[in-house]
Parts: sequence; structure tokens; C-alpha cells
Amino acid sequence: MKYSIIVPVFNRPDEVDELLESLTHQTEKDFEVVIVEDGSQTPCEEVCKRYENLMDIHYYYKENSGPGQSRNYGAERAKGEYLLILDSDVVLPEGYLKAVSDELSREPADAFGGPDKAHSSFTDTQKAISYSMTSFFTTGGIRGGKKKMDKFYPRSFNMGIRRDVYLKLNGFSNMRFGEDIDFSIRIFKAGCRCRLFPEGISAAPTSANSGDRYITAASPASTSTRNIPRALSSYISCRWSSPWA
Repeated sequence: MKYSIIVPVFNRPDEVDELLESLTHQTEKDFEVVIVEDGSQTPCEEVCKRYENLMDIHYYYKENSGPGQSRNYGAERAKGEYLLILDSDVVLPEGYLKAVSDELSREPADAFGGPDKAHSSFTDTQKAISYSMTSFFTTGGIRGGKKKMDKFYPRSFNMGIRRDVYLKLNGFSNMRFGEDIDFSIRIFKAGCRCRLFPEGISAAPTSANSGDRYITAASPASTSTRNIPRALSSYISCRWSSPWA
């Protein structure tokens, strides 16, 4: 099996439904989905059951421990050559996995990902928030969103990594905040090859108004409008932990 899509979830069954529905349209079929319910009070098990005949999906419920440890839980049970770490509020266009496969065939990598990208339909407020989180002068510089930067640090909302590398590095730490940066730094220190996938091939998301984070087909870049009011006051300190904050 080529890909294991690992999704930690905390009280987001509707978003999981949207993500799984989008996965039914993938042109690349060699994948499994590993859903890790992190102690949710509103579980998504029934949602996952509706997709059992449409894809290779595995649902696990565990006590709450945060997103990093939930990703590790899923990785330990995954079978794919590559782990694709996604947030639950992602919707993938049908060409996403094929685009990832094409990029890996062109130039292999141990870990990879893409920058955030503002959708054309964003309001001025949404564009301002997107800029604050993607600009080279803010956290975008940390993520390596600029091609001219010499290093790209994959982030956990949209990260791909070889499973053997993930397990060798023991995955994410037990940090509640900044666990993805910590992991990316350890990936680099281990001498692994990281790639920022290009933005040349893309597919438009169905809509940005629903509030989902979308990933374009070949970047894979993403845009997010979810939790806009919350982001206005806390995007700097809580960008990556809002579901578990």
C-alpha cells in the first residue's frame, strides 16, 4: 500500500464526513484512511462506518492525549509506504493523491508538504488572517512557504513522510503546542530530504465559504477560513492547536 492518510479528530464529525466524501473521488486508489478519535464527546464513528464499502478505512477511539500523540497512534497502525498527516477540516480535490505520486516519482523525498494559500473568494478579513499566517515575515517563513528559502519545514495539517522515517524518529513528541515544528527540526537533523511541492498544477476548491481548509491538487497548498473569530484574537499562539485548545 502506498499511502496511509492519518487524521486525528476531536469533536468534528461533520468535517470528517466532508473529508471522507472528498476521498471517494480520488483518482489514485492505493490508500487507506486511519481516523483516530482523540477522546471526543461527539464521535465520528457512525460517519466512518458509512464509508466502509467505499474505501479502506480504519476507525480508532482512544483517551484524549492531543493531536501529536493521536497521529503517532495512527502511524503505529498504518500500513502505507507514506503517511499523509491531515487535519480533519481538509477537503481534497480528486487529483491530489495523483499529484503527490507524480511529484514523488519526479523527485523522491523523505518528507514533503505545501504552503498555505489564500483562496480567491476570501474576504479582506480572511485574506489578512491568511497573510498573517503565511507571509515570509510571519509564520510563513517558519513553514518555508517561499521557494527561495533553503529549507522547508512540513507542518502537520498537510504533511507527507515515509513511514519508516516517521517510526525511526518516534513521530511527534508529547508537546501540546509546536509539536510539528519540533518534528520537522528532528527530520532535518536526521539528514532527511524534505521538499516543498510546487504550485504549478492546481485544482480549484469547490467553495471557501463553507469554512473548510482546502488543499489544491499539486501544491499541495491549503487555505483555511474556519474559526475566523477565534483566529482574530489568537492566531499567533494557537494556530496549530485550536481543536484541542
